[in-house]
Amino acid sequence: MNKKIIVCLLTIALTSIAPSIQAQQSGKVPRIGFLRIGSPPDPFVEAFRQGLRDLGYLEGKTILIEYRYAEGKSDRLPNLAAELVRIKCDVIVTADTPPIRAAKNATREIPIVMAAVADPVAAGLVASLARPGGNITGLSTLAPELDGKRLELLKETLPTATRVAWVWDPDNPALTIRLKQIQAAAQALGFKLQALEVRNPKELQSAFEATIKERAGALLVPAVMAGTYQRQILEFAQNKRLPLIYDTKEFVEQAGGLMSYGPDFSDLWRRAAGYMDRILKRAKPADLPVEQPTKFEFVINLKTAKQIGVTIPPNVLARADRVIK
Repeated sequence: MNKKIIVCLLTIALTSIAPSIQAQQSGKVPRIGFLRIGSPPDPFVEAFRQGLRDLGYLEGKTILIEYRYAEGKSDRLPNLAAELVRIKCDVIVTADTPPIRAAKNATREIPIVMAAVADPVAAGLVASLARPGGNITGLSTLAPELDGKRLELLKETLPTATRVAWVWDPDNPALTIRLKQIQAAAQALGFKLQALEVRNPKELQSAFEATIKERAGALLVPAVMAGTYQRQILEFAQNKRLPLIYDTKEFVEQAGGLMSYGPDFSDLWRRAAGYMDRILKRAKPADLPVEQPTKFEFVINLKTAKQIGVTIPPNVLARADRVIK
């Protein structure tokens, strides 16, 4: 065999097993804490695993992952974060402001990777995007114009709708920031916005009742709320034939939402694996700038549209990046 070919093959082989070699040299397999506010099945965990595989990690062999889910109960997050610290995880990977804050309060030493968070600077999680400082870095979904864009698409799809409901958790600083943005966008487009506070399942039920009472034409669901209350929101929307508009495609593909527009969250989770890899190779979170989304997608589910009796205008369909038939 040609010597150049042999060298290339050896290089590829060594690169693919680099994490395994590193783990063997350090005498232990890296342990990653995975902290989430919602419940399994998690639509983004597989994207993170794929990111690990792309980097040559084999879960259970060259890397261990400790999964902790708060089951929608934010008051459980501090204890779950403290548990990940006690078992001495090498890195904690999480998303959304409440879990990130819980991890930050639990440790100033263990690196924390944010897979997705709206505005980590305004939330006090990092000093700046360029120089995060401390032990936290990762990816931000910061893009204030997106809520307005979703409402524009909704207006084109449902021109007779005048009321829109938006579920949010006032204990989540990122959603508090978004509230002002979405209120301004709704007013500009002639919508009356129902901002429905949901901190727990009991308040979610009250939100559903208010949605019916006010005759909302659609329900907008932030990704963090969808991940926490996915089953309940979907069942309610299906029973009431109510259009669901999401931040991210996963809940349109897997949970029957009508449409979504926003960052590719799966891409963000795959990129989070890259941050974790660099940190395991001795990079400091304080020196790794927080990155923003590079991929945005507009997805429409025609199956759902048919089920709830919504006709998607041709001009809206033509702009979709993906149409589920």
